[in-house]
Amino acid sequence: MNKVTLGHTDLQIAPVVFGGNVFGWTADETTSFQLLDHFVGEGFNMIDTANQYSYWAPGNEGGESETIIGNWLKKTGKRNEVLIATKVGGSTTDQPQPDTSKAYILRQVELSLKRLQIETIDLYQTHFDNETVPVDETLEAYEQLIKAGKVRWIGASNLSPLRLEASFSASAEHGLPVYQTLQPEYNLYHRESYETRYEPIAVAHGLGVITYYSLASGFLTGKYRNENDFSKGARGAGVKKMLDARGKKILAALDGVAGEYHTTPAAVALAWLLARTSVAAPIVSATSVGQMQSMTDAVRLQLSADAVATLDTASVY
Repeated sequence: MNKVTLGHTDLQIAPVVFGGNVFGWTADETTSFQLLDHFVGEGFNMIDTANQYSYWAPGNEGGESETIIGNWLKKTGKRNEVLIATKVGGSTTDQPQPDTSKAYILRQVELSLKRLQIETIDLYQTHFDNETVPVDETLEAYEQLIKAGKVRWIGASNLSPLRLEASFSASAEHGLPVYQTLQPEYNLYHRESYETRYEPIAVAHGLGVITYYSLASGFLTGKYRNENDFSKGARGAGVKKMLDARGKKILAALDGVAGEYHTTPAAVALAWLLARTSVAAPIVSATSVGQMQSMTDAVRLQLSADAVATLDTASVY
C-alpha cells in the first residue's frame, strides 16, 4: 500500500488512520483487538487516540482507549509495525476544562506512555485549546518532551486559526517545535470551516491533514435515512440535524457514485476526501471488521473528475 508523508516529518502512513475513540466505548477490548489485527493486516499503520477517550462512557474516566491499545501492543509485539498518535488537552472526568499548560502536558504524557506501554509517542497533538495559556508555554512543554525522547513530532487539532498562526509565529521566533499536522473536522457534509478557515493555513505551512468525523458520525455511510434509523448507532441522535435537504442531496449523490463504482457510500465519501490534495488521510472508526471494508475500498478507489464534481455540487455550502 502506498504511503504518504505527514507534513515535514519522517512519519510515513497508509492513507487511512484508525480512530481509537471507540475503544473502551462501543468496542470492548476483545473487539478492539480484532479490529486492530485486521487494520494492520490490511497494511494500514497509524492509530489515533487521546488521553480523554472514552471518558464519556458510563464508568469510564478517560484513558481507556490508550490502555486497550497498549494491551494490544504488548500482546502482539507489533509496536514497530504501527505509528501511535495521541492527544492531550481535552476534557476528562478529572479535568472538565481543556488544559494546555506545561505542567498538565508533562503530567499527562507520562500517563499516556504508561497506558500505551511505549517509550515514545510518534505524534502528540494538542486536542483542545485553552486560550488563557500562552502558545509558547504549550510549545515549550513539547520541546522538553521531544528532547527527552518521549515525543517525536507534534500536531494540532481544535485550535482556532488565530491560535494556529500564533503558534507558528512563536515556533519561528523562539526556536520551538513546529506543528506538523492538523486534525480538523472535515467531510462531505461539514466542508465550509475547513475549506475557508483551515485549508489555506494547512497548505501554507505544509501540514499533514488527518481529518476527523470523516464519515460525519456515520451519516455518510447511508445507514441513517429517516428518523427510524437513529437508533442504529451510538451516534444516531447526533446525525439527526444532517438529514436536511442538503444532507439528502449528499446521500443521493453518494448512492449514485457508489452504484457507478460498485462500492459503498462510505468508501466513496472517504475516496472524496483522499481526492482533496490537502488531505493526507481520513481518520475512520469502526466497531466491526465488516465496517472496515470501506477503508480498504476507499484506498483502491480512484474517483473520476466527474464523480468528484458530482459530490462537490451536491455538498456545496
